[in-house]
Amino acid sequence: MTDMTDGRPVLFRNGLVLTMDDAYSVLPRADVLVLGDRIAEVGVGLAAPDGAVEIDADGGIVMPGMIDTHRHMWQTAMRGYGADWTLTQYFVWYYLESGKLFRPEDIHAGNLLAAIEAVDAGVTTTVDWSHGLQTPQHADAAVDALQSVPGRFVLAYGNIQQGPWEWATSDGFRDFVRRRISTGNDMLGFQMAFDVTGDPTFPERAAFEVARELGVPVTTHAGVWGATNDDGIRLMHENGFMTPQTVYVHAATLTHDSYHRIAATGGSVSVSTESEQSAGQGYPPTWTLRDHGIGVSLSMDTSVWWSGDLFSAMRTTLGADRSREHMEAHSRADTVTHLHLRAEQVVDWATRGGSRALGMDSLVGSIEAGKKADIVLLKNDDSPVMFPILNPYGHVAFQAQRGDVDTVMINGKLVKRAHRLVDIDLAAARRKVGATIEHLIGAMGEEAWEKGMNPDVPETKVMDNPYTYTEWNAGSAQWKH
Repeated sequence: MTDMTDGRPVLFRNGLVLTMDDAYSVLPRADVLVLGDRIAEVGVGLAAPDGAVEIDADGGIVMPGMIDTHRHMWQTAMRGYGADWTLTQYFVWYYLESGKLFRPEDIHAGNLLAAIEAVDAGVTTTVDWSHGLQTPQHADAAVDALQSVPGRFVLAYGNIQQGPWEWATSDGFRDFVRRRISTGNDMLGFQMAFDVTGDPTFPERAAFEVARELGVPVTTHAGVWGATNDDGIRLMHENGFMTPQTVYVHAATLTHDSYHRIAATGGSVSVSTESEQSAGQGYPPTWTLRDHGIGVSLSMDTSVWWSGDLFSAMRTTLGADRSREHMEAHSRADTVTHLHLRAEQVVDWATRGGSRALGMDSLVGSIEAGKKADIVLLKNDDSPVMFPILNPYGHVAFQAQRGDVDTVMINGKLVKRAHRLVDIDLAAARRKVGATIEHLIGAMGEEAWEKGMNPDVPETKVMDNPYTYTEWNAGSAQWKH
């Protein structure tokens, strides 16, 4: 499908508008007017400017574009391959063995498919947690793919095959930042992505110092069972590297001391509930994050395992939090009469939670006049699931799914209309992904490729440090709390 708006005003007419503003205003039969790349007006019975394109939102929900704060987009070419993996098997496959086989064109293919998948599902801003950038050429390929899709992205630069103190201080990294990253470009943000092992010599200091020098936020896998825990948080805090812009991914196995440090420094946590439930990072921590007043955003982690949309993230997050609340009550011979985590809160985490975490809350995350026009219309007249809409937050979190995404607008541009992508070459993405799979099978051999779906784990790696870039090993006591 081709975009026929050509810069004309766009008016979403008669929708149930979830503004996600500070007052959580819900506006029935309301209109949203878009002029250029901005929301111009929100209200009932708005006048359509001359030449406006009117989109019938009657019977649908108009909401802000969703924001994913942690997605390993380069791995999307292997969709579903690791459905039965544990986290240890993931580490073995990507970190220790086959991850190094990815060429720049393979990074490009995965990013391209992931970017298309995101916008198709109404995820208008996605953090590309890109820890497969073995060379600056891999990074160029990642950005080329992101910029070929009309979405809003944040490149989180990382390299699991090298220590962050090495790649972050290299001439190639600095040259890449100079060439490809420009301040003020809200369509391509930038973070540095690396983890802190807890090594008491704190070799990651050099990478943090580069991030500070460049004014770049850091995103880090924290509180991951067997990999990163309280020692890493303590080292970051004692050395002054915990900031309000820091995003801690998972944060599922930390002690209260670490949560206090995150809260005190204003950081936020990206929760990937499907991942934490399945892979073994720890129990999804939304219950304790709420207790500590820590900001929450949602993410899907990687399509190697899980769903590439935030509808799944919202419903699994509600399920995990509520399951724990019920089980705790049962252990006390008690019962829960009123749930603490509400559907409204997870819809907030999927929108405003992401915009706050990324420092973009003045631009996106809600439907308000003056903000960038990142808008999603959920409407499906052919589905028996899209009526009646009685509790709009509950409908988004538990009833809707990616197939109900009728229209997606990003930065004032329609990228999906009437359930079809606009100006996106899906066939080209299919060819590129096919070439990547062909390369991987050829490099590994068919037998190894098949075995990789349930790979053996060397005994020495079961409770060893999963990262190849450091020799530090505190022994199994490191993971006992």
